[in-house]
Amino acid sequence: MEWNGVLPAITTCFDNDLEVDHGFMTEHCRWLVDNGCKGIVPLGSLGEGATLNGEEKIAILRTCIGAVQNHVPIVASVSALSTKDAIEFARSAAEAGCEGLMVLPPYVYVGEWREMKAHVSAVIRATGLPCMLYNNPVAYGTDFLPEHIKELADEHPNLRAVKESSTDARRVTAIKAILGDRLVISVGVDDAIAEGVSVGATGWIAGLVNAFPRESVDLFNLISKGERKKAMELYYWFLPLLRMDTVPEFVQLIKLAQKEVGMGNTRVRPPRLETTGAALEVSLATIRAALKNRPKEHQSTARQATYAD
Repeated sequence: MEWNGVLPAITTCFDNDLEVDHGFMTEHCRWLVDNGCKGIVPLGSLGEGATLNGEEKIAILRTCIGAVQNHVPIVASVSALSTKDAIEFARSAAEAGCEGLMVLPPYVYVGEWREMKAHVSAVIRATGLPCMLYNNPVAYGTDFLPEHIKELADEHPNLRAVKESSTDARRVTAIKAILGDRLVISVGVDDAIAEGVSVGATGWIAGLVNAFPRESVDLFNLISKGERKKAMELYYWFLPLLRMDTVPEFVQLIKLAQKEVGMGNTRVRPPRLETTGAALEVSLATIRAALKNRPKEHQSTARQATYAD
């Protein structure tokens, strides 16, 4: 599968009863693809994967697969408390029709490299699907260093990509220095996209794309093509929004942005609660200021009739 380009880590939409809204998720996936996204990544942290049971996760994957109708790949995020559960889910995702896996370290337990290597290796081996390793030491406490990534790549030919979310663009350089072009490196922190692509990243697992897909795709393409002036003009406009991807309340804020653009709601599953009070006022002011000055030439478009419903 193709790992390059903008792949949204999609939110999970809930209805009034906090059940998964599959109808909206179908529309959302298609809207993202119609605006240039190259794949869909459900069930990650932004997708509130930890609040979903196994049946819900597989149902979401099937909804996403049915929505895009082979236009782009669906990449399942694989995370669990135990290695056994992660392996079983990876296999279920493959059976459901996913074309790739994004492999996370285990929830809660933060172990040494020997243990983390055994865990992700078992998941990578569980299917023949191409895999992306997710490195997010800030959120998960596990840091896959460049030498660790090389070790995994040497042992697992189906490890094809890494989502680098350390917030340090130097990691992209360090990985490329020892692996060259063997792995696709994707930026996993929204407000580091210009820096990451400038030093060799060729993918973006993005968050604010859920509300601003065309803007995200255009920004990525401008940076990739070296059109610095146009890229930085768009980046400077986008940065106050992109920074919402890097705070503990990132799920609530990205869903708030979706609501403000008319593509979603703010409902989240506990223990998360919707943003209220002064924090809500500040966030709304940021979003609305950006919308007021939204660059028309990069504005996301309405969904096109390109799918057989």
